[in-house]
Amino acid sequence: MTPRYKPRETRRRRSKKKPSAAELPAQLEQVNLNAAGVDVGATEHWVAVPAGRGEQPVQKFGAFTEDLYQLAAHLEQCGIETVAMESTGVYWIPLFEILEQHGFEVLLVDPHRLKSVPGRKSDVVDCQWIQQLHTFGLLSAAFRPEDEVCVLRSYLRQRAMLVSYASYHIQHMQKALTQMNLKLQHVVSDITGATGMRIIRAILADQWDPQELAKLRDPRCHKSEETIAKALEGNWRDEHLFELRQAVELFDVYHQKLAQCDERIEVHLKSFEDRSDGKTLAPKKSRSKPGRTGLRFDARESLWRMCGVDLTAIDGLDTHTVLKVLSEIGTEMSRWPSVKHFASWLGVCPGSKISGGKKLSSRSKPCANRAAAALRFAASGLHHSKSYLGAFLRRKKAQLGAPKAITATAHKLARLIYSMLRYGTAYVDRGQDYYERTYRQRALANLRRNAKRLGFELTPSADAAAAAAS
Repeated sequence: MTPRYKPRETRRRRSKKKPSAAELPAQLEQVNLNAAGVDVGATEHWVAVPAGRGEQPVQKFGAFTEDLYQLAAHLEQCGIETVAMESTGVYWIPLFEILEQHGFEVLLVDPHRLKSVPGRKSDVVDCQWIQQLHTFGLLSAAFRPEDEVCVLRSYLRQRAMLVSYASYHIQHMQKALTQMNLKLQHVVSDITGATGMRIIRAILADQWDPQELAKLRDPRCHKSEETIAKALEGNWRDEHLFELRQAVELFDVYHQKLAQCDERIEVHLKSFEDRSDGKTLAPKKSRSKPGRTGLRFDARESLWRMCGVDLTAIDGLDTHTVLKVLSEIGTEMSRWPSVKHFASWLGVCPGSKISGGKKLSSRSKPCANRAAAALRFAASGLHHSKSYLGAFLRRKKAQLGAPKAITATAHKLARLIYSMLRYGTAYVDRGQDYYERTYRQRALANLRRNAKRLGFELTPSADAAAAAAS
């Protein structure tokens, strides 16, 4: 009887010999013959070029500016035309900009995509692995807008950081007031508003009489002077007043820096190419004033010149939100072949997790896209809007819940922005009544189709027919 298994000594694994670069199959055509790979680090950069282009195919360079220029000169000497590198923190930015200045085609590669390609690599030969993948065209560049948009993006991100830091000092003010048992934050909606800041600055000017402080109340404040006076009877201690003073000073400093940042943004917006073709901008629909952290200038005219269309006409999008989105995506929509590619890049479209022909999940992919975050924030403010998008959001909230409804509405906003920037179309709001009518028509069509499939026929009642006729 033949044994089912071979003896241990005969069951030897056959060693698989890996093919060398010269033995690679013909299907692996080298797309980028003059390609280099760079492993970016904080203190040093490892560079790999094709074999035979220099004394050593792998060399190490420092991270000082002089070293970066030597790196660029080394690549020019080796006849390199295109360079691929990982987006490691912010260490890649100086090298990316210097290589672009020298005329290289630079690909910034997402580390997640780089790791998804199977292959062995270590810290030293990581640059060789990047160079090999780039040679065979297996790497795709991460999205990076035009240089002037990158400048605008830097200003907007700096501005968002200043707003975030200023909010910390609002909490510090609230803490100091609470330690003195001053309940100012409970009688005014915002302690950094008109009433709150008047009272706080008077306190720092050694005005501690509750009745006198209550007289600084703004006429629009909902609470009465008596209620505010009761809330301002506190325990005045020097250490808490010192803490309050420093918090207010830091809060003022950050808002001064915000004003300076807005001036730079306003000047930079004027440097964009005029795409309005001499057309006039329609008047603004609403005259709502910007909030405390809003832009200190009217950017609507600059956005009109920059895009050639009025994106602020879309319900839910103000000038600040449009500016945030454009600073992340730019104005050239041809980089995405279709609106579906654009929505997928933003991470606001349904997922497609399918296995064996069965749909497992349609959840949107997790994405830390700042443009998508701005669109979601804009969509969340449409709950009380009497527009088409507002009616859509409310309907989706009832069906799916708030998070999914906000993402679905952000998807709508993304499609509108893509269409307006790509094809120059204008936005026309058809209103919530139009949405309700079209929704009712779709629901009736589905009911008729299901009834017909089951062998029934829908007949409207007399009241429904009279209502439809009227």
